[in-house]
Amino acid sequence: MEFTKQFKEYAASIGCDLVGIAPIERFAGLAPERHPASIFPEVKSVIVVGKRIPRGALRGVEEGTQFNTYNCYGYAWLEDRFLSMITVKTAEFLENNKWEAIPMINLPVEMGPMGVPVQPGNPAPNVLIDFDDAAVRAGLGEIGYLRAFVTPQFGARQRFYIILTDAVLDPTPVLKEDLCERSKKFAEYCPLGAIDASNEETIEIAGKKMKVAAIDFKKCAQCKNGAMPNRRHPSGKPDRLAALCMRTYMAHLEKAGRVENKFVNQFRTRPPWVVQGEREIIGEGSDIE
Repeated sequence: MEFTKQFKEYAASIGCDLVGIAPIERFAGLAPERHPASIFPEVKSVIVVGKRIPRGALRGVEEGTQFNTYNCYGYAWLEDRFLSMITVKTAEFLENNKWEAIPMINLPVEMGPMGVPVQPGNPAPNVLIDFDDAAVRAGLGEIGYLRAFVTPQFGARQRFYIILTDAVLDPTPVLKEDLCERSKKFAEYCPLGAIDASNEETIEIAGKKMKVAAIDFKKCAQCKNGAMPNRRHPSGKPDRLAALCMRTYMAHLEKAGRVENKFVNQFRTRPPWVVQGEREIIGEGSDIE
């Protein structure tokens, strides 16, 4: 469809790195409290827009010398400023073309409802969409073994917002190939033992099956190796994208040739620093890849 092409070209022109489109039919079977149609009954397309996390935003964390760069350019500013502006501008593009568009920020589903139904048959506010689930349905990638979303373009280095619209847009095919090797070895990447490779489950979303390890997110919340609290709500999962486990996973995906965004030099060339409890250990406890 020509309009879909125009929409994607516009999104790219204002700095959007990833665009995936899921027809609302792909969300069949979801509970009302997770379903986009509970928010916008006329929704026809769920658009997931993404902004990459620059690999360099993780450099200071990798060296253990500068954490605020990641906090701004990989987390808070990336979402609240750069990705937010892209999302609202693409929503405006749709509305300038006479299609209603609802921009949505990524709120943790663990928050749960914060009200009571306004009428019989309605779910309680606020309805919360699982953004990783939506991104799978929108064909942008998969949920990796460590329960982080990975794309062919950037591995785990991106963040997403969503736009709900009544425009009928060409859907993005659900990703068929596997990006993540889903190896039990990945459990070794966490020095706190938060990854339990002996306790796996298979998640199925829109026909795509993905094996994932159990994660003890309470241990992740205590991690001193680059993990950060969920800034949206204390009940939400910690942000692990700069943590040692995910930096090691990122280095592995790059070395294995599973990421399209390539670099002249490897990300990890020295043993990483590790904090186990309150003790810092240099070069122990994690495969440097």
